[in-house]
Amino acid sequence: MGKSDIKKAFISSIPVMAGYLALGTGFGIILKTKGYGVIWAVLMSLFMYSGTLQYVAVNLLASGASLITTAITTLMVNARHLFYGISMIDKYKGTGKKKAYLMFALTDETYSLVCSDENTKDVEDKHKYYFFLSMFNQSYWIIGSLIGSVLGSLITFSTEGIDFVLTALFVTIVVDQWINTKDHRPVIIGVASSVLCLLIFGSDSFLIPTMICITAALMFMKGKEHVSND
Repeated sequence: MGKSDIKKAFISSIPVMAGYLALGTGFGIILKTKGYGVIWAVLMSLFMYSGTLQYVAVNLLASGASLITTAITTLMVNARHLFYGISMIDKYKGTGKKKAYLMFALTDETYSLVCSDENTKDVEDKHKYYFFLSMFNQSYWIIGSLIGSVLGSLITFSTEGIDFVLTALFVTIVVDQWINTKDHRPVIIGVASSVLCLLIFGSDSFLIPTMICITAALMFMKGKEHVSND
């Protein structure tokens, strides 16, 4: 791939850089306040690389949660990746050896950028562009986690509420995706399913039913598109 495509991947990742450095720093700080140092922060960001789950995992580690509790919590927190994967089937088709990493590194922010047709207008090799975009984004998270872990050993004020930046970033992602994509159906389905399941199942149990509804709706949409194309 030419340097121009690497440059485009980097430019596309700049908005995520700002968010991930802040979020990663917050994660590193919270992790450090619970007694886990730099090595934990870097390894979790390298091999787990799931912003929401990493924040949740801090409390799981600190409370000594069982494997069953950890597994169920992980499923609930990351269930949204089921429909992320469904919508990436065509985009990641033919990526070869890169596919494993592209699947692993498909965070909410990377997903939003990959879905944006505007970002890939003049890209020569989209698959390699996706790879470098994913790699840049993860590197920002790792650096942020490292910075936060170091800062966590220096600060003395309360860190309560610092994890709200994750919620704020999710809202930004949805707005950005709405603006930069012509097909608004995934956003509408996501919001409608969330509100409906929240009303039916309550705030403690709505996540998994919501993911099931969204996955079913997206699979139905994809099926209808294949039928219409045939």
